[in-house]
Amino acid sequence: MYKALSAQPANKGKLFLVMGPWHHGQEIEESSNMAAIRWGSATGTYFMRKVLLPFLDHYLKDDAPAMDVAPVTAFETGTNEWRKLKSWPAGCEGTCSIEKKDLYLGKGLATTWNAPANKTGEFEEYVSDPTKPVPFRARPNQPIGYTPPLTWVNWLVDDQREASGRPDVLSYVSQPLTAPLKISGQPLVKLLASTSGTDSDWVVKLIDVYPDEVADQPELGGYQLAVSMDIFRGRYRESFATAKPIEANKPLEYRWELPTANHVFLPGHRIMVQVQSSWFPLYDRNPQKFVPNIFWAKPEDYVKATQRIYAGSAVELPVVK
Repeated sequence: MYKALSAQPANKGKLFLVMGPWHHGQEIEESSNMAAIRWGSATGTYFMRKVLLPFLDHYLKDDAPAMDVAPVTAFETGTNEWRKLKSWPAGCEGTCSIEKKDLYLGKGLATTWNAPANKTGEFEEYVSDPTKPVPFRARPNQPIGYTPPLTWVNWLVDDQREASGRPDVLSYVSQPLTAPLKISGQPLVKLLASTSGTDSDWVVKLIDVYPDEVADQPELGGYQLAVSMDIFRGRYRESFATAKPIEANKPLEYRWELPTANHVFLPGHRIMVQVQSSWFPLYDRNPQKFVPNIFWAKPEDYVKATQRIYAGSAVELPVVK
């Protein structure tokens, strides 16, 4: 909404955006954590006192008191600090720039900033079986509802280690960082992949891997925190208007944007990219055999497929300089 509205000149100076580390409705709670992830402050209280109250006072009270609310108030995960920005994505409060930098999915399940000489010369592969889909949460998976205790609302910060240990998930990881790396904006997936089937789903997750030991919170040692993740259905590679079968065993590029992130990967942490072909039951299972309408797929349409991810694959990161 912000992206669309900010493109209209008539809205200049009239838009305000707040982005906080919350699940739905959590902004009106104290909100010092989401599950195991602690923010170091009461982020909901900050929002209500420092942003919402002065905003409503300014626009609803007759005497219109002044307010110090930035056009964009964004929580920066990693450093766990609030940032006052002029626009989104702006990256930082002062002078800065955003460099779009490709993080390649390289040989030996390692990430690299260096582009391969031969984009399809090397690959990693896995077998995707629709009868054994990758769950989007660790089991037992709580039914979605509003009867306490609620755990499903925190699913976006679930530890991704269970997925990374599966043979049908590829986990590419960097060396420990020696300096902070900040991203601000939308990562762009540039997946170079092939499937032995004629349809396929591709799930890509950008993950912050904690050090093996976290002194003040031991349960976070080695934690894999998702920063941004999303799915792309292969039949729409050429057009969302028209579904087409995928040519089997042919390397093809799939491009899609991940959700926006305002995050700092800290020194000692590692960057991970996970790739998989199911995310159940968050998304329905792809038969992996092209059918005109997946809702009418028959049991025999659901087939195993060998998925290959080539070295030319990358996630373009909006790196703040």
